[in-house]
Amino acid sequence: MTTLTAAASRRGGMTKDERFVIFASSLGTVFEWYDFYLYGSLAAIIGAQFFSAYPPATRDIFALLAFAAGFLVRPFGALVFGRIGDIVGRKYTFLVTILIMGLSTFIVGLLPNAATIGIAAPIILIGLRLLQGLALGGEYGGAATYVAEHSPPGKRGYYTSFIQTTATLGLFLSLLVILFTRTIVGEADFAAWGWRIPFLMSVVLLGVSVIIRLRLNESPVFQRMKEEGKSSKAPLTEAFGNWGNAKFVLIALLGGVMGQGVVWYTGQFYALFFLQSILKVDGYTANLLIAWSLLLGTGFFIVFGVLSDKIGRKPIILGGCLIAALVYFPIFRMITTYANPALETAIETVKVEVKADPKVCGDLFNPVGTRVFTAPCDTARAFLSQSSVKYSTVPAPAGSPVAVSINGKDVPYVNAKDSNPAVTAALQAAGYPKAAHAGIVKMSNPFDIFRPQVAAIIGLLFLLVLLVTMVYGPIAAMLVELFPTRIRYTSMSLPYHIGNGWFGGLLPATAFAIVASTGDIYAGLWYPIIFAAITVVVGLFFLPETKDVDITK
Repeated sequence: MTTLTAAASRRGGMTKDERFVIFASSLGTVFEWYDFYLYGSLAAIIGAQFFSAYPPATRDIFALLAFAAGFLVRPFGALVFGRIGDIVGRKYTFLVTILIMGLSTFIVGLLPNAATIGIAAPIILIGLRLLQGLALGGEYGGAATYVAEHSPPGKRGYYTSFIQTTATLGLFLSLLVILFTRTIVGEADFAAWGWRIPFLMSVVLLGVSVIIRLRLNESPVFQRMKEEGKSSKAPLTEAFGNWGNAKFVLIALLGGVMGQGVVWYTGQFYALFFLQSILKVDGYTANLLIAWSLLLGTGFFIVFGVLSDKIGRKPIILGGCLIAALVYFPIFRMITTYANPALETAIETVKVEVKADPKVCGDLFNPVGTRVFTAPCDTARAFLSQSSVKYSTVPAPAGSPVAVSINGKDVPYVNAKDSNPAVTAALQAAGYPKAAHAGIVKMSNPFDIFRPQVAAIIGLLFLLVLLVTMVYGPIAAMLVELFPTRIRYTSMSLPYHIGNGWFGGLLPATAFAIVASTGDIYAGLWYPIIFAAITVVVGLFFLPETKDVDITK
């Protein structure tokens, strides 16, 4: 990062004021993402605290959906704050967004759980998540637009790439705070009350961000436009009611941001979820593995931002989506090989079948977690999926009881939502590992990274992060360059937050629902692969190259 800055300065690039603009915008956004990611990283604990009335499997789904609720409202935040940003200005808009975000996060740390105040706890929690999502919907567009409008021509990819590092840095910071707190208070106390500390600490970050952002001036491009009386009076109408601009909103979404969103969330969030929920890696180790991959990969946001100034935004973004679609299956299979080799062996060698009358077997696809399965065929398959068991469903004579066949031997299934000791014992005898199996990767401390098993997993996760940096590094510059100044904040914010908030934010819950309904731990990867491939096709034919566009108009 220092080398790149020095290189830019030698070419007459970054001034002291420009460095402050980037620092202030980036720092504030790091804190925004820190706040937002805390919930995602602690979803399992929060599920136990606020959705304790439900079984563990349903509880986890509800926790993920409460997390997703913040993503669902992000496009609405983009419309609300985008309009304000195009009418009032960039600076004051993202001051408001960071205040809403920070205060909502701080209150989560104070919120009593369901055991204390009952149903009010999850309702208030979801309300706070919605406020966070609305705020984040206005934050990114403001920060990206503000930095781009301070950037000299030919360096917008480089300047805005610092904004792109903020999401990963925010996640990295949240993981560090969580790991530090876990180490200090211990796992038992962390699950009981220590999880609140990272949320409460956000008030300090909020104060620093507000103080720094108050020192910023308005964007010179916006200020000049406003002084000339050329600012928009109705940015929503101009942005989406005019086909000349609306078509670029659609192209930006389908030919750029949609694929970027699913690649980003697969490389960071779904990878973490896959390690913990499917491969049964303990939370401490899984978070450390992700943290190390982010530490190694974050600088490449800037590398690809600089490269996009030279060869263009389009080839890098679409190239990242294409590579992701081609390599996800082999990379995640290799992660299984190193993280839980006994599970991989069991998946390949143990044949598991659910034998049941087809008439009593339903569809297990349940991304919103609201369906309750009671039929033995459905609960048996849900139980196997929760246990990361690969299975198939075979028809049995009408009226026959459900049985789980393991390597040709039928084991009677007792209809239970969360456990079935006989089936579990038979699976473990056949080769499926216990939760604390010695072969599952485990790190003893944050620097336990030189063992071949750990190093290999970090290397694979680094490859996923590298793909994230390819698609995300140039995206801010591309979005800014697609739209005119008078409606830029509004126009770019909506496709960005639909692509990331909806297509990306819903990825973990949807992918896990695909896994549960198919009995294949890798089937959830079809979600990002399909959408990344669509983006490649649409972007190739319809997305214009923008790197040389004059954004002052």
